[in-house]
Amino acid sequence: MNTTLRADSVLRIRDYRLLWTGETIRTLGNSVTSVTLPLIAVTVLETGATAVGVLAAAVWLPWLLIGLPAGAWVDGMRRRPVMIACNLVSAALCVSVPLAAWLDALTFAHLLIVALTLGTSAVFFNTANHAYLPTVLPAGALLQGNATLQASESATRVAGPGLAGLLTQLLGAVAGLLLDALTFLLATLCLTSIRARERAPAPDATAERLGTRIREGLRFVLRDRHLRPMVVYGALVNLALMGYQAVHVVFLVLTVGVDPVTLGLLLTAGSVGGIIGAAFAGAVGRRFGTGRGMLLVQVVTGPFALLMPLTTEGAGLALYAVGAFGIGLGITACNVVLGSFRQAYCPPHLLGRVVATTMVLNHSTIPLGSLLGGFLGDAIGPRQALWVMTALLAPCWLVLALGPMRHARDLPTTPHPTPETHPSTT
Repeated sequence: MNTTLRADSVLRIRDYRLLWTGETIRTLGNSVTSVTLPLIAVTVLETGATAVGVLAAAVWLPWLLIGLPAGAWVDGMRRRPVMIACNLVSAALCVSVPLAAWLDALTFAHLLIVALTLGTSAVFFNTANHAYLPTVLPAGALLQGNATLQASESATRVAGPGLAGLLTQLLGAVAGLLLDALTFLLATLCLTSIRARERAPAPDATAERLGTRIREGLRFVLRDRHLRPMVVYGALVNLALMGYQAVHVVFLVLTVGVDPVTLGLLLTAGSVGGIIGAAFAGAVGRRFGTGRGMLLVQVVTGPFALLMPLTTEGAGLALYAVGAFGIGLGITACNVVLGSFRQAYCPPHLLGRVVATTMVLNHSTIPLGSLLGGFLGDAIGPRQALWVMTALLAPCWLVLALGPMRHARDLPTTPHPTPETHPSTT
């Protein structure tokens, strides 16, 4: 994988610049919503940690229910129209919450339906978006293109929680969802302005039976000795990550006693780490190799998670910020390398299915983590629940250390052998 291009190089490509701009705007709105939705549940509807965990799980549950067929469907369609439709549906959903609140008709069931439908839209959008990037960038620019997208996503997550806290303080929690609706519309405008033409799906991509296409994606991922440990690692990380994220708002607001503005600032720490991780992912890959470099980053940053349960008021808030910074750095750097690896490694006709299969397996533990974190928060207390989940997160790098990347400096750019030619994995 070519890592020599700089961010300003890929941003000179008009269609990539439009895609990047739309994604940056869209993720800003999403980062606001990720804070305002649980805040609406806690402060407007006065729910507890279990309800917040259920709400968080609902966003990710669609990956389990429709993730695999979504990948097969996306491989049989042009990706940009799918992304545009998802944005428009999501904008309408975001508007529905403040309208219901202003009519004094907002219920937790309404929030739950919105979370489920937003999650369903995200399944199709993220699968199509990841498979669409090679349409606007050459293969040698994929690593830098992904790094630039991840860096801007992390930057918006720095601004988003702070903006969400400010909006909540000034206008109430439900106002933040109107901003997210606007960002979906602006992102759609950027997508419609892209000139690059997608190749029409191969005739067999649409004629082949859905079950057959799903099995091809599963077989490719589960039989590949590089993808398999990455999927296991991702599933464990997401279980622990979502477990602590399901309870961290309750922990910071009710246990530590922070106000909405301080909450927003603390939640930006992980995104600041993400900016650094995205910026240095390419440099780490060049210095240590894409395989060993990613493993090294995970070994160094994983233990930072154990600082967060130690958080107290006053100066003790820095413990949460430093812990979140380290985790954000490690996970974002990993996402940059793995995203580029999949795009270069997988055959184009299988890319949507491989992306969806990987995400389904990685995300399969997210609803479980959210529910577990929320349950533990109510059962043993938010701080104790945070200890359980971060203690699980810290050593997850061991899964990668047991895989082939500890032996090879760089991750491969082509599968060998292909799933069509090998009946089993050695």
